[in-house]
Amino acid sequence: MSLYDELGGAPAVSLALDNFYPRVLAHPIVSPFFAGVDMDKLKERATPFVTMALGGPNTYQGAGLREVHKHLLTQGLDDSAFDAFVDLFEDVLKELGVAADKRGEVNALLQGARSEVLNR
Repeated sequence: MSLYDELGGAPAVSLALDNFYPRVLAHPIVSPFFAGVDMDKLKERATPFVTMALGGPNTYQGAGLREVHKHLLTQGLDDSAFDAFVDLFEDVLKELGVAADKRGEVNALLQGARSEVLNR
């Protein structure tokens, strides 16, 4: 069974993102990277990516992480911002009752994307 299925599939991804993005917008380190972003459209693009990353159906047709985040490097995207982003997602998963071992698996996936997101 995929991590996607173990976490609850599409409803769980949707709920996690619904809870996550308001936190992102309220966070002093992370929120500047989302200034002017249509969050509904972002969720529409992020949902198939998160689904794919968790081992669910792959319908993602967008750009890769490196390309999507490249322009943010000039705005200060760095390890501290990446860490804050990951911590926010961890907090959401914890509040949604996701077991520690599954949160660890999600964290490992996110940490594995660090080089791509930060264009290293």
